[in-house]
Amino acid sequence: MMVAALAMGATVVAMAQNDDPYQDERLELVDKIKAQFAELRQETGLTAPTEGVLEAMAQVPRHAFVPAAMAHQAYRNRPLSIGHAQTISQPLIVALMSALAEIDKSEKVLEVGTGSGYQAAVLGILAAEVYSVEIIEPLGLTAAERLSELGYDNVHTRIGDGHAGWPEHAPYDAIVVTAAPDHIPNALIEQLKTGGRLVIPVGDFDQELVVVEKLADGTTRKREVIPVRFVPLTR
Repeated sequence: MMVAALAMGATVVAMAQNDDPYQDERLELVDKIKAQFAELRQETGLTAPTEGVLEAMAQVPRHAFVPAAMAHQAYRNRPLSIGHAQTISQPLIVALMSALAEIDKSEKVLEVGTGSGYQAAVLGILAAEVYSVEIIEPLGLTAAERLSELGYDNVHTRIGDGHAGWPEHAPYDAIVVTAAPDHIPNALIEQLKTGGRLVIPVGDFDQELVVVEKLADGTTRKREVIPVRFVPLTR
């Protein structure tokens, strides 16, 4: 699995170097995120090393995950519409959630809300295997095709209700949710490995980014990080 992940990363790097007119803009964005991380550390309690996350952000071609007409806006640090009343998340938030998940290259990750596939691609560089669920079929199918074309062979997708997770491949070392439920689904807690981390926005109008850790006795420890704004997690 490790070899596959490294080979996939090399493929993306090669594409970025040889065929990517946006490489300079992407690296400039990563520099900005790095500076913002420094400012956010005290506010968010972020203690995990972020170098791997920043390297992943530098590799993933965000412009390939947005509508072609919006490619010139891909490296602005803000969310963008991807249709179906959904958005591709702000790069800073993608990086923050990835860092809070504290993913190791040997680990298995569940993502709820594939969307454009961008967050899944970042996770695919950080983890051994990624399983991503999307309820909106056109988005999920497009993301699956894009991820395959770009060589993210360790990212697996399906169409389904994210509230139920993907139990066939549980337990997961980390779970990252990219849409906001009004409460944390029990199924996601059940599918989280002991010691694992769930990163999820929670709330209706007032949302908080939350990190949940599953303890050895099966209980959880929850920490609110920062206010956020995500689309709802639909059924």
